[in-house]
Amino acid sequence: MSLAPGTRLGPYEVLALIGAGGMGAVYKARDTRLDRIVAIKVSQERFSDRFECEARAVAALNHPHICTLHDVGPDYLVMEYVEGAPLKGPLPLDKAVEYAGQILDAAHAAGIIHRDIKPPNIFVTKRWGHGPFLIADTIKRVTWLAK
Repeated sequence: MSLAPGTRLGPYEVLALIGAGGMGAVYKARDTRLDRIVAIKVSQERFSDRFECEARAVAALNHPHICTLHDVGPDYLVMEYVEGAPLKGPLPLDKAVEYAGQILDAAHAAGIIHRDIKPPNIFVTKRWGHGPFLIADTIKRVTWLAK
């Protein structure tokens, strides 16, 4: 199901489709309460266990290179809108290691893994000097068996 511009999801007004994937579609939207631009990830189904797991994992993180979760609806997540472009590769090994360290260290320290690291899930943005930015997609909280 595609949402047309102008469609409302609670206080959020859909502006445009950004992309679609296995779990649903992502839209650029406007938060009418706070007058800010957000990204809304709409699930193909009602809020599934997998979608709820993703929401809880994203909410547990607070890091400048990982998108912030603002709100949750019955079948959607409202996240920080990140302007930029998906990572293009291949990258030199040292740059790939640098980017991975910046975006994954905080998640791993919180017991969270990202199960689908690939260029479309990593944006390069000017916000922090062209650094990488991890977009929430297929992340999962795990319990570490050993520390």
